[in-house]
Amino acid sequence: MINLLNLAPEEANQTLVAFMAEAGEPAYRARQIVHRLWQHPASDFDEMNDLPLGLRQQLAERFTMPRLMVDTHQQSSDGTQKFLFRLSDGQAIETVAIPDGKRLTLCISSQAGCALQCAFCATGAMGFAHNLEPFEIAGQVRELAMRDPALRPTNIVFMGMGEPLMNWKAVDPTLSILNTPDGFGIGARHITVSTVGVLPGIVALGERPEQFRLAISIHAPTDELRRSLMPVNLKYPLAEVIEAAREFARRVTFEYVMLGGVNDAAEQAAALARLAKDCGAFVNLIPLHPGGAGSFVPSPAAVIRRFSGDLRRANVEVAVRKSRGLDIAAACGQLRVERLRRRAPVGAHEHGDVQVAQGIGTLLDPRPA
Repeated sequence: MINLLNLAPEEANQTLVAFMAEAGEPAYRARQIVHRLWQHPASDFDEMNDLPLGLRQQLAERFTMPRLMVDTHQQSSDGTQKFLFRLSDGQAIETVAIPDGKRLTLCISSQAGCALQCAFCATGAMGFAHNLEPFEIAGQVRELAMRDPALRPTNIVFMGMGEPLMNWKAVDPTLSILNTPDGFGIGARHITVSTVGVLPGIVALGERPEQFRLAISIHAPTDELRRSLMPVNLKYPLAEVIEAAREFARRVTFEYVMLGGVNDAAEQAAALARLAKDCGAFVNLIPLHPGGAGSFVPSPAAVIRRFSGDLRRANVEVAVRKSRGLDIAAACGQLRVERLRRRAPVGAHEHGDVQVAQGIGTLLDPRPA
């Protein structure tokens, strides 16, 4: 059976047009069905009551539209909502909905777990389970659009569980689902892909014609410190990551988690400023979310103010991200760790399906080279 939710909208339409011809139905029926995949999502074919009953039965015999099941839903006092979705294999992924005035940002996951083992990240501590398919990535947005009341985002950030550019095979069509008018119709400039610096994926994202945003997790301004925090720096050192940011067609954001006494000194602010100016990056300072962060502690507010001031005086644009969902463990991976803490993590090399951009490589071993 064909999973329609794994197809970009135009591919889904072509598949359905061919099916309508085979079934003796008018071609316009295909567009009716595509409309109910993402724009006004239906829970199943029976719910598409503008289609003849016989056609709905035929569709159910040939196609599927799998659902994601909400395992846990939490709401913060600040309006942030966190969802833990249970997958068919028992794994779980997280999605966070962050309201801000008229904006609603969804932070979505691209993998179950993560192979990168960044020292300060709760997701990295759980290990890697598997890549998500497009229906599981875009399905997080779909499920929230089907709630009552519906949660329809204005912005999407790939900053949930996993490294999206190590699952490019699924993230690529998902971007089309999120962006195209026959999908969710979210503007490309309102969709941000965050990466630790997976170079082939940055190239592939830059080759797409849409104006998708790129955020790079820097977190340390020197190779020595970055290697201790992020083992992936052995494979993709800072100089190569900065060069990729310089070559990217659009402005890049540097994500920088503030770790008390680790990466928040004045000389580190100066070094970060040099990197940002080298490629014209915007810097987003992120206060460490308490919990799920190993032995690290957040930088004090006064230190963050001094650090951001040093960057501004160096003529670097900077913002300090507002902490949200502190009362519901909204840091990425925390809720999943709570629910699945007894499960042994699976190494990415055991799964054998960590994929970089098509045409650039087939498999990427996340273990340091």
